[in-house]
Amino acid sequence: MPLTIAIDGPVGAGKSTISDEVARRLGILHLDTGAMYRAVGLATLKAGIDPRNEEAVCDLCEKGGAQVDVRYENGAQMTLLNGEDVSGQIRTQEAGSAASSVSRYVPVRKMLVKRQQEMAAHQPMLLDGRDICTVVLPHAKVKIFLTASAEARAQRRMEQLREKGDMTPFEEVLREVNARDLQDTTRALDPLRKADDAHLVDSSNLTFEETIQAILNLVEESYGK
Repeated sequence: MPLTIAIDGPVGAGKSTISDEVARRLGILHLDTGAMYRAVGLATLKAGIDPRNEEAVCDLCEKGGAQVDVRYENGAQMTLLNGEDVSGQIRTQEAGSAASSVSRYVPVRKMLVKRQQEMAAHQPMLLDGRDICTVVLPHAKVKIFLTASAEARAQRRMEQLREKGDMTPFEEVLREVNARDLQDTTRALDPLRKADDAHLVDSSNLTFEETIQAILNLVEESYGK
């Protein structure tokens, strides 16, 4: 069985950046599953569809208007939407909010979870998202729930936005983080939760390197690598 690591956690926990580095140090690929949901959310925005309109979103997917694929260049993930590289476009606040909405719909989740499981079955891989430990890879040998306080996550998210020239105030970012938490943890289908057998890693008071090391230690304990 390939070396497989599953990481779940709320928005702004740093899953993508941390997972990138952990995967790099282990010499395996990293699949950012949240990017796939963001791509579907972006597809709805591009089509002029309200992401909260379940019927319209599912119709768009059924008609092939939200075809999501993942490719790797030099170990880095490229997220494609209908053949276009949208890796940069999906990192906006709007795409994130849209992703939180479309991820509640059964057809969308089934479509993406199937693809994620197919990819992880054939090669060593680290997957991160909202339901990796509980739904996508329930039998993964290493399961981690990566989190941090809402304030810490909002601060990190704000700094990311600043780097892109987005001057959204901290208070607004914090409201968005809390709203996403509520939506992700209360959705009827596959809500965000810590798997019973997942290790909790709270990075609120940890540096980036300390967080990386904490995860690598857990991998070593399980795989001896």
